[in-house]
Amino acid sequence: MPAPARAESASARAESASAKAEPAGREGGAGQDPQIAAAVAAAEAAGPQQGETVRIDSWIWSVRLIKTRSAGAAACKGGHVRVNGERVKPAHSVRVGDEVRLVHEGRERIVVVRRLIRKRVGAPVAVQCYVDNSPPPPPREAVAPAGIRDRGAGRPTKRDRRDMERLRGMGGVPGGVPGMPGGRKGGRKGGRTGGR
Repeated sequence: MPAPARAESASARAESASAKAEPAGREGGAGQDPQIAAAVAAAEAAGPQQGETVRIDSWIWSVRLIKTRSAGAAACKGGHVRVNGERVKPAHSVRVGDEVRLVHEGRERIVVVRRLIRKRVGAPVAVQCYVDNSPPPPPREAVAPAGIRDRGAGRPTKRDRRDMERLRGMGGVPGGVPGMPGGRKGGRKGGRTGGR
């Protein structure tokens, strides 16, 4: 197919998609932003054709649930992505109506697919591609950072540093004997053999 014909068919698809998107925008609510409507139409035009499918790793990246596509593939391989309750591989085909559960950055996202897209789009358009059924994120006050010192408190002592490591979950002193003060293995006199 020659290049001009391809450009015409893409613009024709965009126009037909915008014609389809306008009534949906009017039914959904009052006064949808024309820029968002145009972006939705462009996303639909660039989306899969009738009968084509979209990979799950590509879709979760396209709708901005994950920052990179490779991170989406890694999440699938690690078992953090479920479609309709089943763990899936990155190449799994997603369909409209599927429930996608994603555990990312300590939070579970539960979304239902409304629209299939392949290209990454802006946040206002991405939100229209799924229904978000996720539980609300925890309040920021509940997630207190562990081991934060006051500004101007100076350098932490060895005891303060070990307490902060314990709070952060790094454990105690590496190589130290549990129960020994200071984490020493042998005490004061058990060091080197021989004198000066």
